[in-house]
Amino acid sequence: MAAIQIAVTNSSTVLTDAQVSAAVPALQTQVHRDFYPVWGVDADLTFVPGGQTPAPGSWWLTVFDNSDQAGALGYHDLTPDGLPLGKIFAGTDRQYGETWTVTASHELLEMLGDPDVNLSALVQSSNDAGRLYAYEVCDACEADAVAYAIDGVLLSDFVYPAWFESFRAANSTQFDFQKKITAPFQLLAGGYIGVFDIRSGSGWTQITAEGVPHEYKARARVGSRRERRQTPRGRWLRSRVKRPAGG
Repeated sequence: MAAIQIAVTNSSTVLTDAQVSAAVPALQTQVHRDFYPVWGVDADLTFVPGGQTPAPGSWWLTVFDNSDQAGALGYHDLTPDGLPLGKIFAGTDRQYGETWTVTASHELLEMLGDPDVNLSALVQSSNDAGRLYAYEVCDACEADAVAYAIDGVLLSDFVYPAWFESFRAANSTQFDFQKKITAPFQLLAGGYIGVFDIRSGSGWTQITAEGVPHEYKARARVGSRRERRQTPRGRWLRSRVKRPAGG
């Protein structure tokens, strides 16, 4: 049994419990087979049907419609136990023609890679200048176009630790699972990463491969990891809302 137990729950109206539950075995395989050997972090996933309560001490991975969903559970940053809570906005994915299972995989792996949303890699250019890169393991290669399938379920590509190591030469090692990235900090088409310019004082911003943000990523969605990274820790909220019964 892995030290981390993750309860997968459905609080959306665009997906049924059966649809969410059906994706869990592929997500589990990705964690055990692909992510754990590279990052050294493992987890056991369990689907929790609508109306049932996740086991105490478990992390949550929950599907919502969008960040403005009634019930406001998407506004909360932690489980009732104060543990990591990953959010999937399936309604937003549907609106923009994206695959919700890729988002689920993305959020799951990033929650495992940086559960407190506080890690970053520093590339220092001088004594008083440099850039912090958010330790988000799927942002650089998040597009559906570079996703891969396990048992017919489409899942997100993810970067390897070498992606955050500026000393690595181009093509010197493997930078992502799909072998699409060839250098540290490279962004694939559709990818992006949060950065903090030490000298600018502008806080966390976002850069993309295309040079401009995707429309719906231009502003951090409430409840997203990017929004939480910008929120002082003292303002984080624990979930107090009961989930509705699933379909």
